Amino acid sequence: MLRDVRYSITDGQLQQPGQQGTGIHVKIGASPVDTAEPVSITGTMSAAKIKEKLGLSPLADAVMDSVENGAAKILCLPVLASTAGTVTEVTASEKAGGTVTVEGTPHNAFRVIVRITGKGGLNTASFRYSLNGGYSWSDDITVPTAGQYTVEDAGFTMTFSTDSAFEVGDTFRFETTAPTMTNDDVMKAAAKLKDISTAYEYVHVVGAAAPELWAAVSVKQAELMERYRKPVFFVLEAYEKQDSETLQEYVAKLEAGRKKVANYDIQVVAAWGTYTGMDGVARNINLANVVCGWYARASVQESIGRTAVYSIPEDKLSALLPAGVDEEYIEALDLSGYLTFRQYDGLAGYYVTNARVMCPENSDYRYAEDVRVKNKIIRLTRQAALRRLHEDVDLTDVDADLNAKAQFIIADVETQMVDKGEISAVRVIVPEGQDIQTTETLQMQIRYQPKGKIREFVIDLGMENPYAS
Repeated sequence: MLRDVRYSITDGQLQQPGQQGTGIHVKIGASPVDTAEPVSITGTMSAAKIKEKLGLSPLADAVMDSVENGAAKILCLPVLASTAGTVTEVTASEKAGGTVTVEGTPHNAFRVIVRITGKGGLNTASFRYSLNGGYSWSDDITVPTAGQYTVEDAGFTMTFSTDSAFEVGDTFRFETTAPTMTNDDVMKAAAKLKDISTAYEYVHVVGAAAPELWAAVSVKQAELMERYRKPVFFVLEAYEKQDSETLQEYVAKLEAGRKKVANYDIQVVAAWGTYTGMDGVARNINLANVVCGWYARASVQESIGRTAVYSIPEDKLSALLPAGVDEEYIEALDLSGYLTFRQYDGLAGYYVTNARVMCPENSDYRYAEDVRVKNKIIRLTRQAALRRLHEDVDLTDVDADLNAKAQFIIADVETQMVDKGEISAVRVIVPEGQDIQTTETLQMQIRYQPKGKIREFVIDLGMENPYAS
């Protein structure tokens, strides 16, 4: 080789942290998309692009809400839900000159309006339709000769028939329900979590669920940690209040359901509201969608109840549900361990009361920020420890050598968490006298000091007389 100016590259000098998956999460939800691989969504995608990738589905709706609230990357596991969506009866305007009937298995909850825009019969009249109660409309479409028109993206077919001509302005309305996942659907999807190679921090199961599923997911979470070494937490949605229930009955039911789970890596969001999404459509949603976006923005130690940073404006969230929610109701669910939302007199918007988790009684890990810190320490120390497996130990001074190796294990915690203000301090304790020659196992204890939180102010206010002695 001819002589020239040549370079060798020394890498790793900046000590950049490895990919820890902080802020990245997985969503499991109903969708017509049939794929064995996770669908990756980024925070730069538009509402139209997300719907293109995930269909007009509950999963797409939840993803849009999380992206709008801060999620930069979401790995989606679409589920072909076992319980199909349904269609209500079609109601027509009084003078309608024909009829419209509907059949199919809808992909989501739609509020459909069909409006005749051109007079005539089959192959002559024209119409347009809205899937969102009139917020947006299709282009004008000629009524087909055979009378049938399929809205492929929505999953249903409309049949037009007439004895006399349709008239301009004839209007037909119907609603659909979304498909819903069974517990078996969710658990089959959750079985794929172990195979996702991209690092992720938490998992959101989209859709209201009962305590039996929370308990099953709790078992799966333990398996992911103990068998597959994946320290992730789950965000689940509480079931909605039924029309036949009073608020008191609903709260009592949730309090009873809480007793089925004692796992600080499980969070259940019991807050619902009427939310206007990034596509402009107002929907009644579980606010777990928003919560998952906020976790993506927040540092691991940061509470998403932080009022200066995290709130939903009232032009986005028009009301909390169910109707009649008050402080007594919110306090009862908060004390039971559910994540709830509230308002503050004197502040505009809606806020997380506390980022509660379903922890056991007397647990140190009561809030999501406690769990996120714990899980990050696990990820960092595991990665460091893996780089020290099968190393030699100096048997002439075992304790000193083991202590040096233990300090290496927590080095990344010090630089990436203590130095960055995510925890206050960390130390490692290596019990003396370990028979490493026989056991070939290094035992250590890691102890850390978390950041404190101000969750309440108590202010003593009084007058002062400047002339008093």
